Amino acid sequence: MWRTRPKDLTHWSVRGVAEKTGISKSTVQRYFALFGVQPHRTRSFKLSTDPFFVEKVRDIVGLYLNPPDHALALCVDEKSQIQALERTQPNLPMGLGYVEGFTHDYTRHGTTTLFAALDIHSGEILTQCKRRHRHQEFLAFLRHVDTSVPAALDVHLVLDNYGTHKHPSVKAWLARRPRYHLHFTPTYASWLNQVERWFGLITQRAIRRGSFRTVRELVHRIDTFVTRYNRTAAPFGWTATADSILNKVTRIAQAINGTSH
Repeated sequence: MWRTRPKDLTHWSVRGVAEKTGISKSTVQRYFALFGVQPHRTRSFKLSTDPFFVEKVRDIVGLYLNPPDHALALCVDEKSQIQALERTQPNLPMGLGYVEGFTHDYTRHGTTTLFAALDIHSGEILTQCKRRHRHQEFLAFLRHVDTSVPAALDVHLVLDNYGTHKHPSVKAWLARRPRYHLHFTPTYASWLNQVERWFGLITQRAIRRGSFRTVRELVHRIDTFVTRYNRTAAPFGWTATADSILNKVTRIAQAINGTSH
């Protein structure tokens, strides 16, 4: 029954199942808890339509699990439009029995874009904040990476398919530097890029709960977090094989086809 939908609603509830089956609400709730059924919750997903999905997954996962010798593998991306939001009132501190509180309104003071390159071997992060999000800023960040990486090492870059990363000026710059090797994630599969996990960390720990009077304050908070993070940086533990990922995608596709109308 939990795989079906009620006639005039989007999902089942404890009360709805109780009315449909004649079972008490408390019993339905116990069954939901017993089998881990949570019809009130959802999660988003997007299956890649990239015709070279399999090849790209194997390429990037192979880089993670078996990185080449005498080379550096960097996961590169940008987190754009990070807003410097100033809360209109001080936060309500966390206490016994209640969580930290924030005002729902704020004043906007501008934005910054965070460019980042994550070293998959050491876990260290290289960043720059830019005012805009164009190929010029991305190229400037690549130059920053180039001066920070020992000249004797090859550099493998994991990137998504954003147009900035494939701009002719960027391509020309990379073509003049044969030590760079590009690994593009499949479309709609940015989760393959490990730096996305790091973006989640800095958002959770340094940005989301902050209150910033200026963009400069926001950038200072980001730079401070990066400096402290690198002192104890450790790589993310990537364990998924290409086959396990492809099998999971196959199961999701089968589940969609099995429930489609």
